[in-house]
Amino acid sequence: MPFFIMLGPRFFIFISEVLRQVWILTFHYRLSQEDKETLDKYFPYYSNLKPAHQKEFRHKLQLILTQKRFFARGGLDRVSAEMKVLIGATIVQVTFGYRNVWLKHFNKILIYPNTYFSNISKTYHRGEVNPRHGIIVLSWECFVRGLALDHDGVNLGIHEIAHALKLENQIQYNGESNFFNPKLWQEYSELASEEKELLKRGEDDFFRERGAVDHHEFFAVALENFFERPDEFKSRKPELYQVLVMLLQQDPLTLRAV
Repeated sequence: MPFFIMLGPRFFIFISEVLRQVWILTFHYRLSQEDKETLDKYFPYYSNLKPAHQKEFRHKLQLILTQKRFFARGGLDRVSAEMKVLIGATIVQVTFGYRNVWLKHFNKILIYPNTYFSNISKTYHRGEVNPRHGIIVLSWECFVRGLALDHDGVNLGIHEIAHALKLENQIQYNGESNFFNPKLWQEYSELASEEKELLKRGEDDFFRERGAVDHHEFFAVALENFFERPDEFKSRKPELYQVLVMLLQQDPLTLRAV
């Protein structure tokens, strides 16, 4: 039997991934001065980081932008560099605690100028995640509104990336699954179930009603608040906040420069 056959398919998958990583590290997107100014001006999570963390953030953002493809839809003329940087920065924000999580499965990002009509659900959407085709869809108008109002716990970008993160953890064939610690996820799930029940009964108003729909929506809503209202989150829901800190391997409060 020829030697290369004896090695088996896993060996060739491994070699392919190594070559892919080498290519990404060698030919990755380089942030321009304008890109850095966009981050400083419009992305509070980045501008509030300590200088050393900002350097890590920029490095990961360059690699994220190398791996994602952006498409204009619904009458949007083009995808600008600013759009790519801010959407890519949201992916970095949510995955910042994980050095080797890039949301590899979701390599296509579709951008509509505003809310769009879905032929599948027959309703208008602000954004969605399609795991079957590896697509993240965003309304640019709603995405920008989420960035501009950065202390209300409503952020479309974080919401949709949170959905993608949860799905990525479950996708088994791309070498990027099972990064959530199972014990921590179980702790999170138990606390999340309690919070959903409080929402359904109208006994708590910290999370918005969308979080009561199901466990997918609660996770997305929880992450919106985790990043946009960490002080209040920690004060009102200390156990849930701490579990998310450990699960996501980052604490927005301790990452701040001041």
